Amino acid sequence: MARIVYVNGAWVDETEAKVSVFDRGFLFADAIYEVTAVVGGKLVGYAGHAERLKRSLDSIGIPHPFTDESLLALHREILARNNLTDGAIYLQISRGAEDRDFFYSDDLTPTFVMFTQARPVLDNPKWKTGIAVITMPEGRWANRQIKTVQLLYSSLSKMEAKRQGADDVLFVEDGVITESGSSNAHIITKDGTLVTRALSNALLHGITRASILDVARNAQIKVEERGFTPEEALEAAEVFISSAGAFVMPVVSIDGKAIGDGKPGPMTARLRDLYIEYELAHAI
Repeated sequence: MARIVYVNGAWVDETEAKVSVFDRGFLFADAIYEVTAVVGGKLVGYAGHAERLKRSLDSIGIPHPFTDESLLALHREILARNNLTDGAIYLQISRGAEDRDFFYSDDLTPTFVMFTQARPVLDNPKWKTGIAVITMPEGRWANRQIKTVQLLYSSLSKMEAKRQGADDVLFVEDGVITESGSSNAHIITKDGTLVTRALSNALLHGITRASILDVARNAQIKVEERGFTPEEALEAAEVFISSAGAFVMPVVSIDGKAIGDGKPGPMTARLRDLYIEYELAHAI
């Protein structure tokens, strides 16, 4: 059954959806996106995603083509139109379309697209096995706190990881891990401290990351926001990544070297349980 997608104010069959070939999102990656997980027909962490969407649009000067009320209503309607119970809602907003030029008009009408992806969210088989990652030099643009569609380097890096038999990458800049290919990165030290890189332009300000730090502190788990090296990650008790799609995903090896005993650790599982419990209680 084809999905119903939202394109510039219209609900259309996915096979009929069209965007201009002159759209700046297509020509220049001049666009912002967001992803919100759906569990049991409810939106997970929606408020954080909606606020980050507005911050990202403001950061590159794209006007908001929605009100707070209309944006939430669109999320609810796309759930209903597609009978989505578990999965994700993706939205993408570009600056708009006009003839190709590096300069752009100040009065463009943004292109606004939304679609759903159905998939199990609370039954991820990788939670049981963990994932393998490789390290690669950081090669993305400097303003990674803005959630733009400039994902080519991440895509190429993930494909290289796949060719090497791994699942994802950890980007390294000036000797320190920034994040993974599409998630924030964390370690658990041998004394039980949760370490994650402090917020800056070097990494996306993850909504899942923020919730994990909150539930960790509420559970009296010590938290340090600082950089850490690949060597420190290899010596850690546990390593995991976090995102709206993966929630809390254990990393069991880096560059072919096992983390601990090479199996998902108990602290990662505990943090995932605490995160899921909190988010499901607040899902809307």
